[in-house]
Amino acid sequence: MKTAVKINDSIHWIGVNDRSTDIFEGIWPLPKGVSYNSYIINDDKVAIIDTVRHNKFENFLEKIRCVIGQKKIDYLIINHMEPDHSGSVRLLLHEYPELKIIGNKKTADFLEKFYGIKDNVKIIADGDTLDLGKNKLKFYLTPMVHWPETMMTYESTRKILFSGDAFGGFGALTGGIFDDEVDIAYFEDEILRYFSNIVGKYCVTVQKAIQKLAGLDIKMIASTHGPVWRRNPASIVERYDRWSRHVAENGVVIVYASMYGNTERMMEAVARGLSGKDISRIRIHDVSRTHISYLIRDAWRFKALILGSPTYDTRLFPLMDHFIRILEYKKLSNRMLGLFGTYGWSGGGVKTLVEWAKGIGWELVEPVIEAHCSPTDVDLNKCFELGQRIVERLEKCETC
Repeated sequence: MKTAVKINDSIHWIGVNDRSTDIFEGIWPLPKGVSYNSYIINDDKVAIIDTVRHNKFENFLEKIRCVIGQKKIDYLIINHMEPDHSGSVRLLLHEYPELKIIGNKKTADFLEKFYGIKDNVKIIADGDTLDLGKNKLKFYLTPMVHWPETMMTYESTRKILFSGDAFGGFGALTGGIFDDEVDIAYFEDEILRYFSNIVGKYCVTVQKAIQKLAGLDIKMIASTHGPVWRRNPASIVERYDRWSRHVAENGVVIVYASMYGNTERMMEAVARGLSGKDISRIRIHDVSRTHISYLIRDAWRFKALILGSPTYDTRLFPLMDHFIRILEYKKLSNRMLGLFGTYGWSGGGVKTLVEWAKGIGWELVEPVIEAHCSPTDVDLNKCFELGQRIVERLEKCETC
């Protein structure tokens, strides 16, 4: 999209799509790309809310001039300082040297540390306001969603919440920018993958932000990634609320590793035990072939997680070990767990999983199965039984 998109008579979307960056933050794959959303309010005073990644500045500047022509920009409001949103600040200052940057104290600290910017910065506090003319802005500090300086800007006349990274998701926009003109189902998995991997560790502060905003009349949510929610803004808040309370859907994720096919045979037996009951939502991932961000996403979505791993050099298979440590770091809770694995000349893999399970505090469903070298029929029958018992627990779970 080369031109700005009209939101109302004074506010436009001036964001950009990025379909060429393969990896976000040096970690997360972007198979569907990502959008960097920015907004301009063309009123008695002109304000931009957040910028875009530096390599998209030319397109960004074209959209600004499309809206305001030769007018000056009075304010740049920074809701979030991460460089995918602040990366064009210096370039924008070069084009509009008189603009004043609006942000909180931590924003100012990051501006100096990232870009050496100290002048023309106005520091605001929680609840402060800014009058642009017809548009009246109020600032809400929401620290640690998911950086310490994060805040949101509420336009009270049209009741639009500019939410920063909150309520966003991966995925470049597909022509339209609004939730009622794109296929939300296309974005669904990428919104959850974004939340679980980027924001999920900070669920406590996400809940605090949602509670802080509960009294606002919000007609539209305009985040810095993904669709603008104008038809049903409550739906994205509901998603973030549910995910940040670790409420899961009824389903099962199997994550396994297998070097020579023996642990994979056990996985297949577990899966057959699951499918023998009324559970159709089953996701199976080979930890060696699926990026960890998708494993985290599905663990966040579904109530049951089953892990299967061989022993490797007297320890847990390295990629499985990495996965469980990340889950622990993300502080995911309220899940049920099944465990199985194999060992050859030395044990250690399943033992590590059991010790980890005790520490994380999830419900461990028996039996835990460990086969020596190759699973016997007895081992495979136990794996089948594990699948059945997981399903039985899911059927009894009132919160699923």
